[in-house]
Amino acid sequence: MVFENKFIQQRIEKAEFLRNAGINPYSNDSKRNTSIEKYIYVNSDIQEKENKRDERRHYTISGRIKLFRIMGKASFLQIEDESGVLQVYITRDNLPEGFYNDIFKKIIEVGDIVEVSGYPFITGKGELSLHTSEFKLLTKAIAPLPEKFHGVTDKEIRYRKRYLDLIMNSDVRKTFKIRSKVISLTRRFFEDKGFLEVETPMMHPIAGGANAKPFVTHHNALGIDRYLRIAPELYLKRLIVGGFEAVFEINRNFRNEGMDATHNPEFTSIEFYWAYKTYKDLIEITKEYFKYLFDHLNLPTILPYGEIEVNFKNFQEIPLIESLSSIGGVPSEIVYDKEKIVEFLKSKNLTVKPGLNLGQLQGELFDEFVEDKLIDPTFITEYPVEISPLARRSDENPEITERFELFIAGREIANAFSELNDPVDQLGRFQGQMAAKESGDDEAHEMDADFIEALSYGMAPTAGQGIGIDRLVMLLTNEHSIRDVLLFPAMKPIHNEEQNQEEEV
Repeated sequence: MVFENKFIQQRIEKAEFLRNAGINPYSNDSKRNTSIEKYIYVNSDIQEKENKRDERRHYTISGRIKLFRIMGKASFLQIEDESGVLQVYITRDNLPEGFYNDIFKKIIEVGDIVEVSGYPFITGKGELSLHTSEFKLLTKAIAPLPEKFHGVTDKEIRYRKRYLDLIMNSDVRKTFKIRSKVISLTRRFFEDKGFLEVETPMMHPIAGGANAKPFVTHHNALGIDRYLRIAPELYLKRLIVGGFEAVFEINRNFRNEGMDATHNPEFTSIEFYWAYKTYKDLIEITKEYFKYLFDHLNLPTILPYGEIEVNFKNFQEIPLIESLSSIGGVPSEIVYDKEKIVEFLKSKNLTVKPGLNLGQLQGELFDEFVEDKLIDPTFITEYPVEISPLARRSDENPEITERFELFIAGREIANAFSELNDPVDQLGRFQGQMAAKESGDDEAHEMDADFIEALSYGMAPTAGQGIGIDRLVMLLTNEHSIRDVLLFPAMKPIHNEEQNQEEEV
């Protein structure tokens, strides 16, 4: 904040004027006794004939001034709190002598946080308002708000100055209230199912739990590097080894990768692990979970998402290999031939990384030709072993795993599988990942010898799943950038940021 800005300086001078007049521009003795939402609700029966002082209906309301209209000896304000907006009517004769002309008209401005007391009445235009008998400034805003009718429309400013975005755009606040409800309902759903909420480390000695490039930090007390967690998976499965049978964790993960409409380096997910269950059981509990969310959020089962509609009653299942042809249009005769897949991808002007194995190439086909076509909720099942280092092999076909990913509106929302609990097989998978890392794959999974040791003590047959909370909230609120559902998304630094802030103000 650059206080030398002339408009800010003028407001600072007004705050100083108030101090000299014996008025604290930052008082801390609010007497608010109701919210705007409650005020409107309890007075919805007010009739025009009742427009008179009534001590039984005396309210004190606090909020930020969003509109200021002076009309000689009277003024109308619009004040806003978290719950809504209310019109306030103020007259000179209802305030202490001299206050209206010397303080109210000269000092009070849009953006200030005030407290008003009075009784309800209906205006000539039929609008429920508050007829003010007492007025008090709680907080003098020294930075002027953006012009009301345009608000904050620049996306960069909205994300960098989320506080300003929240002040000017009430719909943004609604989005984050829905996000909060989703997290709360998620916790309640799994607790009601008998799951135990746990907390696992955020700093790991080994970057693991998923294929991704980690963030690295340094632990001064131990004198060693640590990795911000990619996923809590391996720690949660250690708890299953220890005897817990149903656990979950809602928390942050960190992946040092690119940013786009659906990726942020820091994101929220829920991961849960369920002993004596399979990935088929997870498909059923996922359907229950979505129904639970929709019922408690009062959402229709057909939701708009941009120009498409998603039918949340229409859950489908299809194996990955089958989807390549039936949904992606990939010729079925090439899907098991590495060379033909490479030729096909190149014929579509797609770059192919050298050294990819068959499973990875099949994954490339899926990413390019299938994923964005999955609109209604679709469980893609039976993933190749090569791209599923922690999932259990199918007993019927050891080349595939008992795994699914849930896609909605062309985006991955969840990843789940029957967990690999054979320590020898798991060791071999880790060794394969290490070979991939040595070949240049910086997202390959690290060797975790302690996890292998944990598995060697025996882990019950278990199914585990992760659900991306951010992407889920995007779907439920019809937002198309992950930054619109993160209060403080990661942003590229601005050079000479202080100078830029001064110019914006």
